[in-house]
Amino acid sequence: MRSTPSRFLPLLAASLILASPALARKPQTGFLDRTLSLHGAVYKYQVFLPENWSSRQKWPIILFLHGAGERGSDGLLQTQVGLPTATRKDRSRFPTVIVMPQCLTDRWWPEPPMEEIALAALAAATKEFRGDPLRTYLTGLSMGGFGSFALAVKYPHKFAAVVPICGGIILSDHLLKEHPDLQQSAYPDDPKSYIEVAAKIGKTPIWIFHGAADDIVPVEGSRRLFEALKAAGDDVHYTEYPGVNHNSWDKAYAEPELTPWLLSKSL
Repeated sequence: MRSTPSRFLPLLAASLILASPALARKPQTGFLDRTLSLHGAVYKYQVFLPENWSSRQKWPIILFLHGAGERGSDGLLQTQVGLPTATRKDRSRFPTVIVMPQCLTDRWWPEPPMEEIALAALAAATKEFRGDPLRTYLTGLSMGGFGSFALAVKYPHKFAAVVPICGGIILSDHLLKEHPDLQQSAYPDDPKSYIEVAAKIGKTPIWIFHGAADDIVPVEGSRRLFEALKAAGDDVHYTEYPGVNHNSWDKAYAEPELTPWLLSKSL
């Protein structure tokens, strides 16, 4: 048997490296840029993949709806607050795929076109990153909290659990004037509205968070929703932070029991 000349060994090693199958490469994880084409327009959004993500299994997937301050079209602002920030601080706490669409400037999440963008981004990420339809979750803060309740009402069997933070269902007259599309689905400030919403959400597990000193979104709305949901559902939680103003999301997403509770739910 002839031996391989030593001068050819480096070339042989290089050829073996180049011939390695693509599947052996570690998939890209962390925050990923994505785009979505819808009705002839392109929208930017972000997807987070945990470090151990693999295409060999299905993954729990969270749809995150940001607040009004992060609206735009750059596809980045929505990653600077709330769940994305908590994920950056400790990625091990959220072993899930997280989808982060962006609401356009001067729009509102519960408006039908914005809901369509959010759900289309969720569908695209679910397909690309093997999201589990039985373990699909929804959370949002402020405007995104309103959006979370709106989607939970419209799609009561889509999400395994919902976590609205400093949100509500009653919109101000000023907001309704700015966004006429919202008037068709707006609820009057009446006790019956909370009962109606709770009945539509049904048995979907809900965990509501709110700051007791919130001067942007009145805490009373979350209190009333909790009472109505508790009367209609089995798995409803409410956490109110004394002395905390509008930013209750930092505390909420830092709750040690939130992720275990969320991931224990399945359709």
